[in-house]
Amino acid sequence: MTSDFHAALHSLRVWDGALPGFDTDVAPAEPLPLFREWFVHAARAGQQEPHTMSLATVDADGRPDVRTLMLHDADARGWHFATHATSAKGRQLAGHPDAALGFYWPTVARQVRIRGRVGACGPRESRADLAVRSRGALAAALTGRQSEVLGSVRELAEASAAAWERAGAEPDAPAPTWTRYVLDAAEVEFFQGDPMRRHIRLRYLRTGDGDGSWTRDLLWP
Repeated sequence: MTSDFHAALHSLRVWDGALPGFDTDVAPAEPLPLFREWFVHAARAGQQEPHTMSLATVDADGRPDVRTLMLHDADARGWHFATHATSAKGRQLAGHPDAALGFYWPTVARQVRIRGRVGACGPRESRADLAVRSRGALAAALTGRQSEVLGSVRELAEASAAAWERAGAEPDAPAPTWTRYVLDAAEVEFFQGDPMRRHIRLRYLRTGDGDGSWTRDLLWP
């Protein structure tokens, strides 16, 4: 299996086809419009699940942690996602609200990296977040106990079945620990891959003036 792994690993190629350009001279003054433009472009280019992203946090001992989850919105407040406040990431964010997000869209060789501080929304907004999602999302939220030790797969199946039944019978069932979060970005970087490895990186940094303005810099790849 080791030889199979290395053979597969070294046979892979990256960005061999035509890729979009990135004219930084016409980039907007702030990152949100560019993020939305790139997101729509990736979706239309056939990128599967462009709303999946990595969320990086640190635990109480300062050890980094990362996982993949779904983007729920991106607006003037920041980048939105949701989870249980009692989950590992929920507890980590409560203790250390600084976090990072990472999007990778290989179909168009683009990445977006975001760093900032995360805040929890109130119960009403958190409940509304769950209300517009699918029955499966509600069932998962009702199953609860995220990140706790699981005794067996059978235990999960039984709890999930009960949650699915309740979600169907009670679409407004409360999930008290379900929480919507917003990352208020202080830094956003846009990366456009290039077949010649002349990658374009544009970084936005929020100024300290309190007026919501940003500075922009090109970075060496």
